[in-house]
Amino acid sequence: MAGLMRIGRPGAAAGPSFATPLAMLLECHRRIEAQCDTLARLVPHVGALGSDAAAAEAAQAVIRYFELAAPNHHADEELDLFPALLEAMAGSDAVCLREMTATLAAEHQELERRWAGLHATLERIARGQAAVLSGAEVDGFASLYRSHIAREEAELLPMAERLIDAATLERIGAAMRRRRGASD
Repeated sequence: MAGLMRIGRPGAAAGPSFATPLAMLLECHRRIEAQCDTLARLVPHVGALGSDAAAAEAAQAVIRYFELAAPNHHADEELDLFPALLEAMAGSDAVCLREMTATLAAEHQELERRWAGLHATLERIARGQAAVLSGAEVDGFASLYRSHIAREEAELLPMAERLIDAATLERIGAAMRRRRGASD
C-alpha cells in the first residue's frame, strides 16, 4: 500500500490530502479502525462503570465520526471511486469489478444499518444515561468494517492505483473536498 501514498499531483505535500485521494481513503480506514477500537473498549467500560463522563466523551466522539466522516467516505467510494474504476475498465470485461463494487456498496448499506442500531445506545451513553452496549453488536459492526477495509485495501485500492489516471484522481480529490466543504 505504500505506493498509494505517492498518488497525487506532482509536488503535492507529503501525507494524505485531497491531492492524494487514494491515500485519503486509506487514512480514513485507519480512523474507522480506531473508532471501532474505541467502541470495543467502551463495552466493558460501560458494563463496569456505566455511562460515566469518560464513556459519554468516547460515545460522542464515535457518534461524530460515524455520523459525519463515515458517510462521506462511503460516498467518496460509491459516487467517485467506483464509477472511475468502471470507466477505466471501459472496453474491457469489468464483470468482476462490477461484482466487487456492488458487494462493497451493499456492505456500506449493511454497515449503515448496523450503525443505526449502535447509534441509539451511544446517544444514551453520550447523555450519561444508563445503557447496555452489546458486545456482540459492537463485534459484528467492527468485524464487518475490518473485513470490508481489508478487501478494499487488498483489491480495490491497488486496482484504482493501477487503472485511474492522474486527471481522474484530481477530479475525485476535488469531489471529496467539495463533499466536506473543505479547502486543500
